[in-house]
Amino acid sequence: MDKILSRDGTVIAYRRRGEGPPVILVGGALGTAATEAPLARLLAPHFHVVAYDRRGRGSSGDSGPYAVEREIEDLAALVTAVGGRASVFGTGAGGALALEAQAAGLPVDLLAVYEPPYTPGASGLQYKACCTSRLCRLLSTGDRAGAVELFLSVTGVPVDMIARMRRAPLWSDLVAMAHTLAYDDALLGNGAIPAARFASVTARALVICGGSSPTRARLSTRALADALPRARHRTLTGQTRDLAPQAVAPVLTKFFARNVPLRQAS
Repeated sequence: MDKILSRDGTVIAYRRRGEGPPVILVGGALGTAATEAPLARLLAPHFHVVAYDRRGRGSSGDSGPYAVEREIEDLAALVTAVGGRASVFGTGAGGALALEAQAAGLPVDLLAVYEPPYTPGASGLQYKACCTSRLCRLLSTGDRAGAVELFLSVTGVPVDMIARMRRAPLWSDLVAMAHTLAYDDALLGNGAIPAARFASVTARALVICGGSSPTRARLSTRALADALPRARHRTLTGQTRDLAPQAVAPVLTKFFARNVPLRQAS
């Protein structure tokens, strides 16, 4: 993997594939560059794809204390590494990070996100506050496995599947990244869509949800698309939170290819 230094000196590890207009993949909670590799391979025939380990994950460093601004700086360092502008696809909390970065002025040409886990509405905000409290309590007492279990359960993973995951080799990797769940929680604030802040998102955006995802997720993505100045909404039939790379790759290829004629003409 290649490595760069973020503004605060944190090492950020990333992997490149393909040639063409740059596209950066921003993973969600407990994700790494390896998690994004199947999608990166599908996009690589058309784009210069960069997948990276967000801070605290995989081969990247983790300078504290955490702040959303530091993660924006990490993404900015990657954009600089690929030439100063890029298109971005963020999944889950990675989508929230991509939106926050663009709202802060990151030079993004096209921006696509899949189900950033905002929880608007009174019941949604109450639910988010409860999850935040439980997560903080588990991490503060050192119960990293409990924090991972909490995340998996609130994202809809069945109890029996969590039990099987605990016995799998990947469990130790998830537990090692448990502290970063607090980072994703911080990215989402109180759970409300920050419409006022996102009014400054200038990139053309595509907000995607799965047709088989929970109603809350589908309604939230529609509300998010409405809050963005230049966004449209797309539902992928049959998809859930566990997005299949082969389902989204053609959609992203078509969306991000909008940049190709402009770049060829320049």
